[in-house]
Amino acid sequence: MKQVATFKDFGFSSHLVQAINKKGFEEPTLIQSMTIPVMLKDDRNIIAQAQTGTGKTAAFGLPLIEMINTRSKNVQAIILVPTRELAVQVAEEINSLKWNNDLKIVPIYGGQSIDEQLRRLKKGVHIVVGTPGRVIDHLKRKTLRLENIEHLIMDEADEMLNMGFIEDMEEIMKYTNADKRTLLFSATIPAKIRQLARKYMEGYELIATKKERLITHLTEQIYFEVKVSDKFEALCRIIDIEEDFYGLVFCRTKSDVNTVAGHLIDRGYDAEAIHGDISQAQREKTLAKFKKHKINILVATDVAARGIDVSNLTHVLNYALPQDPESYVHRIGRTGRAGNEGTAITFITPSEYKRLMFIQRAAGTDIKKSIVPGVKDIIEVKKKKITEDLTNLLRDDIDASYYAWSKQLLADNKPMDILAGLLKYSFDEDVNPQAYGDINEVLSKGEQLDQQGKVRLFVALGKKDKFNATKLVDLVTSRVRIKSKRIKDIQILDKFSFITVPFEDAEKIIASFKKRGRKPLITHARQTKKK
Repeated sequence: MKQVATFKDFGFSSHLVQAINKKGFEEPTLIQSMTIPVMLKDDRNIIAQAQTGTGKTAAFGLPLIEMINTRSKNVQAIILVPTRELAVQVAEEINSLKWNNDLKIVPIYGGQSIDEQLRRLKKGVHIVVGTPGRVIDHLKRKTLRLENIEHLIMDEADEMLNMGFIEDMEEIMKYTNADKRTLLFSATIPAKIRQLARKYMEGYELIATKKERLITHLTEQIYFEVKVSDKFEALCRIIDIEEDFYGLVFCRTKSDVNTVAGHLIDRGYDAEAIHGDISQAQREKTLAKFKKHKINILVATDVAARGIDVSNLTHVLNYALPQDPESYVHRIGRTGRAGNEGTAITFITPSEYKRLMFIQRAAGTDIKKSIVPGVKDIIEVKKKKITEDLTNLLRDDIDASYYAWSKQLLADNKPMDILAGLLKYSFDEDVNPQAYGDINEVLSKGEQLDQQGKVRLFVALGKKDKFNATKLVDLVTSRVRIKSKRIKDIQILDKFSFITVPFEDAEKIIASFKKRGRKPLITHARQTKKK
């Protein structure tokens, strides 16, 4: 199917097109191009295979905005979602696109005051976004009536299936009219979803975005093999070596989420936790802080993270290996969006290697092994950032009182001593190697043999220097006469990179990039080991 070039091509009203432009949407995504025209015809049911991050909320939200009759006070569409967070997100997304303030959209979910929901429903609502359990509560109370709705939409249907909502979904369908249109959105279409469709969605059209990658090429995927006891230390190093880390850290249990988030906060990181036992008010407050970058690390369980749709995450980190390939795809699909590059990192223990390889095969992706950043490399990155900040500060206007103070200090001390003392006073905690613990590199016997004769090198060039893998290989091969295929496991980060080369090539490469009086461009990658 040919992709629609602009939102205006759908035949939307000028008011809605203006609202879309104001939102910043430039052109429809593939799932929007395929779904919106079918939905606007309003003559068939739809199953659409699409995942988080593909623009599916707008795919059904925009046609609803166009088709709803705001003169009526009856519920005309219900959107079922698996979690509270997704209910809030979907309602907010549709609200942000509507141009007619008479259009009323209400999220209803457990954990929120039912009295407040009753008041809003009584006033008249056009679109309800709800979780299955709370929707059934209202249906049984007869405070929500669905016998005259025009659209029933099930979002993240496979996740609702995984969470045990299949019976609730069927129960809700019994309260609806036969002539409605049903739309089912799901990242995967398992057998039970097809059975549900055959039973309740006669004559449906299947729309599958097969041409879209489940995992974007903008997401770099790597894994670190570490002991369980070293995971937290490795996490801190990964956060510290990135200039602007902004990411999700996934743990398997609520207890692990609390532990990891607590340790991060104790170390001074801007982190918070989100899981099922946290009150709804606190969850919403935490999500708002994360979206506004008031915190840059959110530690979460899979279920609690559903509905978090942030397009500019730099990292998704699997502190615990996901249970299955679908969970892995869902997790890392949150980075590498909207043209932004991202990194997905997975921690595994030696016993989990086979399961990771199974996930890699099932997801049809490539997850490369890397080593945890060394302490010296992290300190060098921090020093470089501090130097840049100080240089930029010197370009600003500095109050005269500081110059008077500086003159007073220089009267009795050497300039070099004063500067060194100020750096120590201001940045000692930031660049102190003792702030980091040791990490033992974990290698199986087979991997130890595989690693013999290979060397990991640190390159002081990265994405900010306009470097990619091809340019880095070209740079090395232009200086040293080696074949490009001998350069393996290339990892391009923001300000630096890593490569692996045969031992006999490593020293030649290092020697060729040495410059007298300057720091070498390529050196050995260092890893702190316990003695």
